[in-house]
Amino acid sequence: MKIALACDHGGLNLKAAIKKHLEKSGHEVVDFGTNSSDSVDYPDYSEKAAMSVASGETECGILVCGTGIGIGIAANKVKGIRCATVGDTFSARMTKAHNDANMIALGERVTGIGLGLDIVDAYLNSSFEGGRHQNRVDKIRAIENKNL
Repeated sequence: MKIALACDHGGLNLKAAIKKHLEKSGHEVVDFGTNSSDSVDYPDYSEKAAMSVASGETECGILVCGTGIGIGIAANKVKGIRCATVGDTFSARMTKAHNDANMIALGERVTGIGLGLDIVDAYLNSSFEGGRHQNRVDKIRAIENKNL
């Protein structure tokens, strides 16, 4: 799978661990940065990764900042993106299964590397259930089309 990956300075260590884990698992990673601990603005990196997912260049995306909140909010401003900030494996599975999320956001300062990698695996090993959930995703798209 081809996966977009991005972070700000607050997510640098977790992003590096995720990248190594994904590559070891045979995934192709497109790294949109940052690659420095210098303070940066997360929307700049979130947008690049989200645009990659929205355009189909990558199949899904993983974002990391200090909490996962800001970088996820920024991604959701890109038309076609459904990004969930997740902090546990159950939510990671359910956001794919029920919301067809094409991106997740994690917080290095609240999650840690071990749980972060488990969350990534739970997300990537899940699939959209469709059925009754498809109608809800369609309604999300309708709201998006009306407002973005």
